[in-house]
Amino acid sequence: MPTTFGYSHVVEVSNAKRTIYISGRVAINTDGQIVGIDYLATQTRQVFENIKIALETSELNFNDVVKLPFFLTDISQMAIVRGIRDQYIDTKNPPASSAVEVRKLINDNLLIEIEAIAVAN
Repeated sequence: MPTTFGYSHVVEVSNAKRTIYISGRVAINTDGQIVGIDYLATQTRQVFENIKIALETSELNFNDVVKLPFFLTDISQMAIVRGIRDQYIDTKNPPASSAVEVRKLINDNLLIEIEAIAVAN
């Protein structure tokens, strides 16, 4: 398979005791406010922090994530997302991933949404 840009073509999970599916996270803080309007980097960081909190509620962390689907309103900006993602994941053993450009998200001010699938052994 060809070289990837920070994701795995295939992730195999053996003997997983739990699988956790995290719904799409967006750049909304704990006060319910959109963070980083017009700033993809700021929104992406908030989304990853929201995923981190969701993982922690199941006593997991980013090392347990096996898939990260990304939804962006401008796929040409994926390099910005990758740079921030790499601060959270194990870049030597990254999760499987997909990136999809969408016309819009649930709110016109949102630029990115990320889901996560994690497993616990």
